[in-house]
Order: sequence, then structure tokens, then C-alpha cells
Amino acid sequence: MQKIFITIICLIGLSVSFSYAESVAAARSAYDKKDYKAAYDLFLIEAKKGNAEAQFYLGVMYSNGRGVLQDYIEAVKWYKLAAEKGNEAAQFNLGVIYQEGHGVLPDYKEAVKWYRLAAEHGNVKAQCNLGLIYYNGQGVFPDYKEAVKWYKLAAEQGNSMAKNDLGLIYAKGGFGVLQDHNEAIEWWRLASEQGNTMAQYNLGLMYDRGQGVSQDCKEAVKWWGLAAEGGHAPAKCRLAEMYATGSGIEKDLTKAKRLAKEGFDAGAWECQLVWKEYDLANY
Repeated sequence: MQKIFITIICLIGLSVSFSYAESVAAARSAYDKKDYKAAYDLFLIEAKKGNAEAQFYLGVMYSNGRGVLQDYIEAVKWYKLAAEKGNEAAQFNLGVIYQEGHGVLPDYKEAVKWYRLAAEHGNVKAQCNLGLIYYNGQGVFPDYKEAVKWYKLAAEQGNSMAKNDLGLIYAKGGFGVLQDHNEAIEWWRLASEQGNTMAQYNLGLMYDRGQGVSQDCKEAVKWWGLAAEGGHAPAKCRLAEMYATGSGIEKDLTKAKRLAKEGFDAGAWECQLVWKEYDLANY
């Protein structure tokens, strides 16, 4: 008799669990279809029962004003409930809210706390943001060693921005990390191969200056050319100067003029210096 009783209890538990998941799935479906009112109602039912995913979604809806009036205080409430249950996306979003001061006073200590929890769960964005906070010394003392730790975890997951920033740290050195141009170039090369235009631009600088590599204007032009094709405005200024002087590429003042104008229009003020230096208005 006892065995039958246990089996019945287990079946009831499975039935409740299935219904629980089914309800959240229905809420997600409504959310994806932008039926926010229906999604909100369904998420609220499950969130009150303690479902972390539903609590996270309510945080998202209040953060973005989807189906409800935007309310960061209410968003924080739901995010925290989800985050305390280990929901890494909620932990990350709390980090953003406290870092940027959405509906709360900016609080880097609190931001670091939530980012760290998300980062320890493998959240690559949280790992990157932690790296940036320690790199810039935002609310904490600058600590390149700690920044490298988090950036490397993100880089191991293939994040090209983390690879670029690792290059910056090693190129600069300081705050617990020795300057190492070879290491910087290696990280920039890895990021460049993923199409990261900032890394491509930085590689161009290293070849142009001969830092960590033999000076090679053709190689500088190659990397600046790739960055420029990707829309990197400062790279267009550098490339314009190479065309204007014939360094590493055949001299072409018409191309220099076009690139300088494109770069300046895209917000790179240094293109104006190239424009004046080589009198490009006359070409």
C-alpha cells in the first residue's frame, strides 16, 4: 500500500511540474509574439509561485515598458527575486541597472556584486563588463590583473571585444600587469580574425610604429584597410594619410581625399588634420 501511495505522489509531482513549465512556455510564446498583456498575466502567475524565469521576464517587461509602464524599481524587485535563485540573466541585468543608474543611484559596488555572480555562471557579457570596470577603475581601484582574469574568461568563449581589450592592457601595462607588446599583438590578431575593427586598427598602429613587430607599412595598410571596410572611422584617417604619402601603398590623393572625408563625416576629427596637411581639398 505504501508503494502505491509513493507512486501516486510522484505522478502528481510530475503533473504539476509539467503544468508549471507549460505555463511559462505559453508566456514566452505570447511574449515572442509581442502579445505583452497576455505574457504579463501568465508570467505574473508563475512568478508569484517562485518561478525564476517568469520573475526574470517580468523584470525585462518593467525595464523596457512592455505591456506595463516602465518602472525600474519594480524591475529591480523581480530581477532580484530571479537573481537570488541563480538566474544569470537577471544577475547581469541588475549589474547593468546599478552600473548605469537606471531608476537607482549608480552603485558600482552593487554592480560588481551582480556581475560577478553572473560571470561565475559563465555569462560572457558580465565577464566583459567586470573586466572593463577593473580596467577603468570605476568604483574600484584600477586592477589590470583582475581585468585580465575576467577578460580571459570571456575571450575563451570567443568574445572578440574581450580579446581586443586584453591587447590594450598588455600594450599599456601597469596596475599589476607587465607591458608586453608581443602578447598585445597576439590578442589583437585573434580579435582581428573575428572581424573586430578596433583590433584591426590597433594592429595597424603596431606595424606602423614597429612595436612588437618589425615596422611594415604595407602590413599597417592591410589592417587599416580591413578596419576601414568595417566602418572604423579613425582607420580611414590613417589610410587616407598612407594614400596621401604613398607609404605602403601607391600614392593616390583622390582616394586619400575620399577616405578623409568619409572618416570625418563618421566623427573622426583627426581626418581634418590629414585633409589640411595634404591640401586634399584641391584633389
